[in-house]
Amino acid sequence: MKILGICGSPRDGASSFLLKRALNELEKEENFETKFISVKDKNISPCTHCNFCLESKGECSIEDDMNEIYDSLKQADGIIFASPVHFGSISAQLKAVIDRCQALIMEDLDIFKNKVGISIVVGGDRCGGQELAIQQINTFYLLNKIIPLSGGSFGANLGACLWSQDEGTDGVKNDEYGLKTLDMTINHFKEFLLEFKQ
Repeated sequence: MKILGICGSPRDGASSFLLKRALNELEKEENFETKFISVKDKNISPCTHCNFCLESKGECSIEDDMNEIYDSLKQADGIIFASPVHFGSISAQLKAVIDRCQALIMEDLDIFKNKVGISIVVGGDRCGGQELAIQQINTFYLLNKIIPLSGGSFGANLGACLWSQDEGTDGVKNDEYGLKTLDMTINHFKEFLLEFKQ
């Protein structure tokens, strides 16, 4: 099964570290093939809502690095979005990726059907909007027939929520509780895929 991880941070740091950690854990299973994509240094323009993709049945009018991501999204059985929290939401860069998926959806309304998705979010504060950011990602999943998963009750109710203490990778490495939410979420993701997507 193909697992795609997309890091929505505009810089290297906690989000990319955590996503790579998650993908490395999945790579331990022979059933999974993973791919890491970072928006850092990529040119991905926001959707202009020009409706060209509607008229062309899936072709986007914008020629940029998003074209490299479309094929990976199509092929993925599982999707992991990772993002820093920016003012209680996901990063502008990840939002651009999500919005530009409109072109894929206009190609086929069921293009994402029954894929499985999870979220990894990092805030500078312990309660800095992590769950709000996850809800935004989950809204994209639900709207497009992607099955959203969390780590389950008693720890990771919506997904992986981490606290960097504004110290980037070093901060999340010291966030024992947050790392537990990541492990719970990855384990549930792995178990679900192995049981239902074989």
